[in-house]
Amino acid sequence: MSANSLLGLFGKSPFKALEKHIDLAKATSEQLAPFFDAVFQEDWTAAESVRLKISELEQQADKIKRDIRVQLPKGIFLPVDRADLLELIVQQDKIANKAKDIAGRVVGRQLTIPQAIQEDFRNYLNRSLDAVAVAAKAINELDELLEMGFRGREVDIVEQIIQKIEAIEADTDLMQIKIRQSIRAAESELNPIDAIFLYDIIEWVGDLADKAESVGGRLELLLTR
Repeated sequence: MSANSLLGLFGKSPFKALEKHIDLAKATSEQLAPFFDAVFQEDWTAAESVRLKISELEQQADKIKRDIRVQLPKGIFLPVDRADLLELIVQQDKIANKAKDIAGRVVGRQLTIPQAIQEDFRNYLNRSLDAVAVAAKAINELDELLEMGFRGREVDIVEQIIQKIEAIEADTDLMQIKIRQSIRAAESELNPIDAIFLYDIIEWVGDLADKAESVGGRLELLLTR
């Protein structure tokens, strides 16, 4: 791999590509907000349009992930362990993948969200997206961490951000329990198969926060090595 190719991907920092990737993963997941707005209205044309945008963003994130794997040869000097760097981007990529899976499953089934849980669902989704946004903020601190030699005030800032992700993820766990209870109370009014799919979607939305927490965990591991 030529030096120019490496420079184009990583710029002056080995973390530039990771930052670009997490920003794409964040953008992919954020499209779930307008997606579910359309789903709540049962506007499947609009929902499909957003799903296509989600798929396009996920493909862009996948391309960056592949480029990093190909263009990060074992001989290149890195300030962190190469395996840790690659595992971090795998965790980031799971956020974009999960957003794509959610949109694909809902549109494929034309799965309606009962009106009685729509407000709680929207709050739950937004809280999961909060976790992704905070994880992206942590990754975007990597350049500053590199400049500081992974010491000092920047490390403290990142550790605080990671703790915030964990707190948000705990919030989503509680919110998920509440929504599941609401669905259970309304199960007799739902198509049994739709109810199964709905439980899956509820879990997958929570997975966004779980994946964001995993990104924070991998970043924390990277900092302590």
